[in-house]
Amino acid sequence: MTEKSSKVEKTINLALQGGGAHGAFTWGVLDKLLEDGRIGIDGICATSAGTMNACVLASGMQQGGPEKARESLHNFWWRISEEGKAFKPMKKWALDKYMPWKVPDALNFMVTDFMSRIFSPHQLNPFDINPLRDVLADTVDFEALNNSSDIKLFISTTHVHSGRVRVFNTKDVTLDVAMASACLPLIYKAVSIDDEDYWDGGYVGNPALFPLFYKTDSRDLLIVHINPINRFSTPTTSAEIVSRINEISFNSSLLSEMRAIAFVKKLLEHDMLKDEHKGNFKDILVHSIRADEALKDLSLSSKYSSDWDFLTSLRDKGRAEMSSWLEQNFDAIGVNDSVDLHKTFLNSNTKIFEDENGRHRHENK
Repeated sequence: MTEKSSKVEKTINLALQGGGAHGAFTWGVLDKLLEDGRIGIDGICATSAGTMNACVLASGMQQGGPEKARESLHNFWWRISEEGKAFKPMKKWALDKYMPWKVPDALNFMVTDFMSRIFSPHQLNPFDINPLRDVLADTVDFEALNNSSDIKLFISTTHVHSGRVRVFNTKDVTLDVAMASACLPLIYKAVSIDDEDYWDGGYVGNPALFPLFYKTDSRDLLIVHINPINRFSTPTTSAEIVSRINEISFNSSLLSEMRAIAFVKKLLEHDMLKDEHKGNFKDILVHSIRADEALKDLSLSSKYSSDWDFLTSLRDKGRAEMSSWLEQNFDAIGVNDSVDLHKTFLNSNTKIFEDENGRHRHENK
């Protein structure tokens, strides 16, 4: 176990979304958080790319503290970039920079997407080759991680047969669990754990937040978004429509949980719980780092890019967002929400418990 830095002043929980290569934005957020050093991490709930970042960070912290965690995150994403070079069906064109697509590897995405709509991963990839598995195995000591109490992990997966979320805790997180959390079923075979099959957790929990409410001490929750919630124009092209559907789908479970959090906060605020039940609920303080602006020009295809310049550009945007967030909201940790739950996560017309006459109710106007 690593000793907590004497610089740590406050402790938070993190929620790390999945989103493929856009997870490099989260890498930047975490890198700045670790560099700053004033905030300790109690627990992390994560899915897919968020799971990769969470496992690498927690393993690095267990091995050598914040600086080791920063080094591990850098090395992990560098390896992803290097391994990705060998798994591109189309090599880079000399005229690529003159093509209409803005993101490196967009052509590779189009080819892979087309093939995955015709063939299943059992046909395209019968040996289930996934370079991510080797990179993660080389980076994270899962056995040591299972026995660590430094950071509590809660990894979301989708149980294929039931369609329900299954969350694995720190002691149960293995390489297979991490890979299941990031298993896109059109590209890779389902991951089998104890004779049960699992897919990417983002379908039902991106990520699942509820374990943080019951199994951690901190009541501050910082959500790192890498799937834009808001778009300010309606998509018109096929690619834009598919991209927006992907964003909406992978945000739906999170928005549902945010509504539940808002509901519980109002119950506590209006003292509507019996005394014997109050101890079962935690007044969660919600904070948020949004990637809407940073990723506004990126499409679904960019989630599949392993170009190093692209990944580091996202990292730098994540660092900038975290730096700004720390400057503006550090004092709010442990004191109050730094986001308006209704404005940020709920319909602007939603009223919980209060109408214009002061009556208590819950409705969607």
